[in-house]
Amino acid sequence: MLITNATLADGRTVDVRIEGERIGAVKPQLPGEPDVDATGKLLMPGAIDAHVHFREPGFPHKETWETGSQSAAAGGVTTVVDQPNTDPPTVDGASFDAKAELARESYVDYGINGGVTEGWDPDELFSRPVFALGEVFLADSTGEMGIGTELFERAVERAAHEDTVVTVHAEDATRFDRRALEAAGDGIGREGDADAWSAFRSAAAETAAVELACEVGARSDAAIHIAHTSTPEGIDAAVRAGATCEVCPHHLFLSRDDLEELGTLGRMNPPLRSEERREAVFERVRDGTVDIVATDHAPHTREEKEAGIREAPSGVPGVETMVPLLLAAAERGEFARERVRDLVATNPARVFCLPRKGKIEEGMDADLALYDPDRIEAIHGESLHSKADWTPFEGHEGVFPELTLVRGTVVYDHGKEGENGEFGRPAGRNVRR
Repeated sequence: MLITNATLADGRTVDVRIEGERIGAVKPQLPGEPDVDATGKLLMPGAIDAHVHFREPGFPHKETWETGSQSAAAGGVTTVVDQPNTDPPTVDGASFDAKAELARESYVDYGINGGVTEGWDPDELFSRPVFALGEVFLADSTGEMGIGTELFERAVERAAHEDTVVTVHAEDATRFDRRALEAAGDGIGREGDADAWSAFRSAAAETAAVELACEVGARSDAAIHIAHTSTPEGIDAAVRAGATCEVCPHHLFLSRDDLEELGTLGRMNPPLRSEERREAVFERVRDGTVDIVATDHAPHTREEKEAGIREAPSGVPGVETMVPLLLAAAERGEFARERVRDLVATNPARVFCLPRKGKIEEGMDADLALYDPDRIEAIHGESLHSKADWTPFEGHEGVFPELTLVRGTVVYDHGKEGENGEFGRPAGRNVRR
């Protein structure tokens, strides 16, 4: 394939030749007839979403590898990293193998994280192509203590021995404000007291857990990555300790001010924070303090989410809207295009050691997404491809890809309709194979 006259994030206009699965050349005016004339279009390296929950095995009514990876491709994401809290959890060889078999349906490349719970089997896990350890919970989704410091220390020591990153869900449940949740009303959906969840899972709980995780990591010289940091204090604690960190689009573009409209659709862990904290997080993402943006794509059905604040499951879908939201912000002048590229592609490849991904250069995997920056459109849940038919970003602006390639294979073509609609064929493989 030859793509001509493409604009890169740094402003250069180039032709890109694809040879097999790799990028063969990136130069102006390459010889040959173009397959894609990208005049006026933005060509980005395929995004790497380092934090998704595709729900299989165990919860296929929420999402499957097929639907989740199609949603990723339709959002310009060409690599995903799936977390282990499925059923069964990915904590040993058999559970890893079962998930790997399901992942053969993926349209995009993927990594499979190994989990850490009582009864995990690190010998079996590390005999498989595990992407990383995590998301390791220092507080689980019900608000109780996670795996405990002793098991966390053992897991970190083993990860350091294996030269593997540990991704940490950092909340200290001992600092949760249970009185805030007890005082919440009994309404459901938009009538519920959704803000009580934000008051319950306090900002101080995040900072304390980040500091603990980094302290344990430093003793073992392990690579610690803090998932979904939601506060400026948590980000700063990670940076001081030399850990890497991610921010999710919902903590970047939404705050507690949106909960009156979202209701229990806006319940997530960590929760939405104040508008003041959101603005401070946004600035740290913009100025280069934060390493990556990842989604924590955690779909539930609308019926499941429209419950009381105590019963509604935590999590929101997001893999399809991450890059579109950031590119729309770039077109508004809130980010440089190069910063978007680094947040979703170049930096995740560096943090998680994916040397052939994240850049548009000769010899790299031909993971590419082509966008028309002038085609800014409103986001609507019913138009997305996840099994969740809703989005917390309803009505927000996005720039969606016209074409997505995974290692040279077209997996999504916005303008094409065939037997599989806009999608090609499953082209994903384990990046750690």
